[in-house]
Amino acid sequence: MESMENKKNRRYILSVLVDNHAGVLSRVSGLFSRRGFNIDSLTVGETHHRGRSRMTIVVCGDEYVLEQITKQLSKLVEVISITHCNPPDTVMREMVLVKVAADYATRGGVIETANIFRARIVDVAPESIVIEATGSEDKVASLIKLLEPYGILELMRTGITAMLRGSVQDADFSKKFDFSSV
Repeated sequence: MESMENKKNRRYILSVLVDNHAGVLSRVSGLFSRRGFNIDSLTVGETHHRGRSRMTIVVCGDEYVLEQITKQLSKLVEVISITHCNPPDTVMREMVLVKVAADYATRGGVIETANIFRARIVDVAPESIVIEATGSEDKVASLIKLLEPYGILELMRTGITAMLRGSVQDADFSKKFDFSSV
């Protein structure tokens, strides 16, 4: 059984399909800030339908927070659908770019570490290497941890992007949200 503390700090991943036009991102993020909810991660990108974008929003809180966020989002005219992404039913990925100090003596170790994670070397300079990796949050975190001893010069993570597994699509869901599955 889940403890009360865990229920208050659960992480929720929402996939929000929106009409893509000026001001939508501002309205969505403003909705969170006005109500004092923090966005842990936010990714936005166009979909294969012209004029539509998908937002993947990660928030922490309890069921009340999730319910309030969902209700408020559903009031926005631009919101087409809201889907709670249950991790077992969802493909989730994150990308990271890491610039690592790598001189002649350490370059081989940095490259080996990148290869272990099937990461790509996207830039090489005399004193550094830029590595690109895509995968689960755990994979990205593990790569970063193993690169830290070499000296991380810069790092950029995209945040989670998520998509439901199988043939179900976000557009198959209405704005109505079933909280019994939370």
